Formats: sequence, structure tokens, C-alpha cells
Amino acid sequence: MSIITISILVFISILLIVILTSVVKLNAFVSLFVVSLLLAITALPELNVVDILKQGFGNTIASIGFLIIFGAIIAVVLDKTGGTISIATYILSKTGKNNAATALGITGFVAGMPIFCDSGFIILSGLAKSFSSKAKIALPFVAFVLATSLYSVHCLIPTHPGALAAAGILNANIGNLILLGTLFAIPASITSFIWIKWRTRNYVDTATEVTQPVNNPTKEEKELPSVLLSLLPIASPLILIALASLLTVFNFADNMLVRSLLFLGQPIIALLIGVLLSLLLIKNKKIESLNSIFESAIEKAGPILIVTAAGGMFGLVIKETGIGMYAGELLLKTGLGIAVPFLITFILKTAQGSSTVAIITAASFIAPMLPSLGLESETGKLLAMLSMGAGSMMISHANDSYFWVVSRFSGVNMNTTLKVYSSATIVMGVTVFLCILIASRLML
Repeated sequence: MSIITISILVFISILLIVILTSVVKLNAFVSLFVVSLLLAITALPELNVVDILKQGFGNTIASIGFLIIFGAIIAVVLDKTGGTISIATYILSKTGKNNAATALGITGFVAGMPIFCDSGFIILSGLAKSFSSKAKIALPFVAFVLATSLYSVHCLIPTHPGALAAAGILNANIGNLILLGTLFAIPASITSFIWIKWRTRNYVDTATEVTQPVNNPTKEEKELPSVLLSLLPIASPLILIALASLLTVFNFADNMLVRSLLFLGQPIIALLIGVLLSLLLIKNKKIESLNSIFESAIEKAGPILIVTAAGGMFGLVIKETGIGMYAGELLLKTGLGIAVPFLITFILKTAQGSSTVAIITAASFIAPMLPSLGLESETGKLLAMLSMGAGSMMISHANDSYFWVVSRFSGVNMNTTLKVYSSATIVMGVTVFLCILIASRLML
């Protein structure tokens, strides 16, 4: 089969996924499985189709399964015990009511590292209303600052399924990616803050902007856990992973202490430690109470695991067609370099809505292109990953479930959400890509 025919089949398969998930509203897993099977049968008739599907699905589960489950447990514990609200209240007390938007932005950035952006926004959206009311600040301002701060780390840091799976496909160092992803998420959050503040400068009467407000009762301050205990499950895994990465980069002498820290800094072990520390927040430690939390976390993690693994399965089928190598050779002639991962992910994200599916699919395209793009080094892989993360930020609009979470739980109408929040995601993606472009000139 010619490469032109294969290219057409791959394009049709991607278009079909977009139509099935966005227009037909078919379940994401079913859509990915059916399209993957059809593409494998038509484009790879000489290979064992079932083995390819199993390998793509299984490898993705193996690389991110424990991480997603452990992250979900931490998120559920922080939600049910009021740990996230404790962190937000503490930050607000330090920044003051006049800096309520800044306080929520910092809270979203910190809490968003282990918590998925949609879950984080649902948990914290009540605080956005409270902060807006207390500080007399326009609700769209504080709500969208919270939304974008959560979104910045969700797209760039591999404690989240898209970046995790893509890192596995590209064989990128997860520890180093967490460090760089956190670093690049900062300018994304800052520029989105400035953009949102400017776009909402004329919103003074928050009541006229609120539609169908959602009541999110929060715990009384006296019932909240301490800030230190609330931060431990979030900070400890990140510190351990970062420390292990630094030990690897600087190649310290091999001894028992270094080996122990490297073991504890493995993402799975580090997040497991975070889970254990999160249990300190739970007052009722009876087995029934713990099981309730674990079951809730597993129920939340299950659909994410399945869809993410299906995305990895589709990605492997595309990779096996050889289209990535062919496209890499063509794009190499354009001289776009590091822009290629960004543009591919941006197109996929805008078309089908899911940042996770976009970055996983893009990673399967990019993996065989890396040598052609001059990104086969460890640094090149990291920058390619971050470039895809930037592309997966934009544009979050009506086909993105997170867009509706932001609009519905903030109580801000759709038109305002489109004008302010969606445009802010463009600012974020472009900002991060420009930072990556500058970094590539210095690091490659």
C-alpha cells in the first residue's frame, strides 16, 4: 500500500474520531477502539492486528495506570477532607482580599499538580464565588484565573494522563519533564492572568453575569485540616521526583543514600508516598471509611484509564503505519523544527476537544519524526513534549468538556466564557511555545 493511501486512511481515521466523539457523541473508548480496529485492518493487513491493539492498550496502562489511580486517591482525599480549601484559605489570608484572584491562581497552580483540572475546578469553584463576593471582584475574573491556572499544569506536567502517556511514547524522562513543565507553566499562568484581567476590566456587576449559580457549600474553617497536612500529599511526591531527577542529572556517586532517594523518587513510589501522607487528613480511619474513599477514587480513575489507554492504542496503530516517519521527512524540509509538535497537537486539540487525546495522538506522530526534526536527544524529547503540551492548551472551546465545567460550575454564561476563557487558552499556548522556542535556541 502506498504512503499516500496510508496518509489518506490515517487522516480519515482522525476525522472519524472527531465526528464520532464531537458530533455523534459516541463514547470516547468505543470511538477510539472501532476506529483503531478499522485503521489497523485496512492499513496493516499483513500484521497481527489484535496484537497491535493489545500492545498499544497494555503499554499505556502499564506506563500510567498506577500514577492515575494514586493521583485520584490524593485528589479524593483532599476533596472530602477539605484539604484543598484549607490551602486556598491560607493563601488568601496571606495575599489579602484585594488579591483574591492571585490567591485562587496560586491555589489552582499548586492543587492542579496532582488533581485533574476539571476535578480541581469543581472543588474550588465555590471559593471563586466566595472570593468574588468578599473582595467585590468580577466573578469572571477570579473564576477564569482559577480555570487557567489549573489548566496550565494539567497540559504540561506528567502527573496528568496525556503528558504521562506521551512521555511514555517518546521515552522522555518524567522527572525532568515535571521540573521543566512546572517552570513553563508559570509564564502561561501569568500571561493568562494579565489577559483575563484586561478582558474583564469592564465587568463590575457580577450578578448580571451569573447564570444558574451552583451551590458548593464549604467546610467551616474550624473543621478544615491544617495547611501543612494538606500540602504534604502534593508537595512530597513532587519534591521526591525532582530530587531523583537532579541526582540523575548530576550523576552523584553510587551509594545507599543515593539509591534510596532514586527509588523513592520514582513517580509511582513518590505518588504512593503521597497517598499514605494524604491518609493523615482522614479523621475516621475505619476500614469502611477508607474503602469508601478508595472506591470513589477508583471509580473516577477507571474511565480516564480506559480512554487514555484507548488513545495509546490508536496512537500505536498510527505509528505502525509509518506515516510519522514520512511526515517527518516532509516537515523537515519546511524548517519548522520544534514548531511541528506544537502545530500537530494544536490542530488535534482544536478539532476534537480533548487535550489528553490530542497529545497522545500527536506523540505517536512525533515519535518517529524526532531524528528528522533534530529532537532525538534527551533534551530534544523534553522540548518536543512541552511543545505538544503547549499545543494541547489551545483552543479550549465548546467541544472541550473542561470548557463546560468552567462555565457551568462558575455560573458564568457561555458567551463570556468563550470570549474570555477560550481566548486565554490561546494566549497560554502561544506563550509557552515562545518560551520553548527560546529555550531550544539555548539548549539544543
